[in-house]
Amino acid sequence: MRNPALRADLLMLLTAMIWGSAFVAQRLGMEAIGPFLYSGLRFALGALVLVPLLLLARRGSGGRLAFSRPLLWNGMLLGVVLAIGINLQQVGLLFTSVTNSGFITGLYVIMVPLLGLLIGQRTGLGTWLGACLAVVGMALLSIGEGFSVASGDWLQLAGALVWGVHVLLVSALASRHDPISLAFLQFLTCSLLSLPLALVFESFDLTAIGQAMPAILYGGILAVGVGFTLQVVAQKHAIASHAAIILSLEAVFAALAGALILGESLPLKGYVGCALMFAGMLLAQLWPKQAAPRPAQAGALPLSEEPH
Repeated sequence: MRNPALRADLLMLLTAMIWGSAFVAQRLGMEAIGPFLYSGLRFALGALVLVPLLLLARRGSGGRLAFSRPLLWNGMLLGVVLAIGINLQQVGLLFTSVTNSGFITGLYVIMVPLLGLLIGQRTGLGTWLGACLAVVGMALLSIGEGFSVASGDWLQLAGALVWGVHVLLVSALASRHDPISLAFLQFLTCSLLSLPLALVFESFDLTAIGQAMPAILYGGILAVGVGFTLQVVAQKHAIASHAAIILSLEAVFAALAGALILGESLPLKGYVGCALMFAGMLLAQLWPKQAAPRPAQAGALPLSEEPH
């Protein structure tokens, strides 16, 4: 595909579909094992999925596979943030529904541009309007009558803030390093942080692990090995705030998967919420961008940069 931005959007949409359906696997996996063990095992599997790609890259580079010090540090940094976000989400799923979890996690769609303001990033009007539409859509999708803030919802909200940081970090680091190597390092770091927590707070039972294996395989191979790797690859050509809107569509797919597989109800207003979220994505992508300023005349001060 010749248009890198369009390819990035399609890859992130596919990522959102994978992540949304993975909420069901995350819930089902915890019927047999604890949240930290599930996270540790599936991210270890996700790292293993990338090993053949790393070996191919090594063959293509004349037998050398160099992990530079900046790559190692940045990969571990992403892995630490990923471990915090995924375990907040995983533990929160014990105390809330898949649909609510998808909605609250998806609030990083508005946290990304807000966090971006703290580091001097400017965001265009189309992105703000699209983010607002997406938030309204997620509210219609997930908040029902008598909604109360459960402990799991608070954990998901804290996780949404962490996911906002993760999206910004991926956008900042993906263009500096090989995306497969960066993804591998963050998966490995996340696994190495999650498994010790499982040793402390949970029990290892091979029979239980066997029962959870289908969910581990789905979560490790698709959600981690494919989904998170696609995120890193796609965000090399995507603005962080736009990426957040597309990736937040995982809430739509989480609600649909929860309704189809777990029997969680999705009323008419939920489908309206899905439509608003897609409209927000399109608005952010298609809103006319401000024209780039013309070159200043000799001796004139440069104009400020164009907002995204």
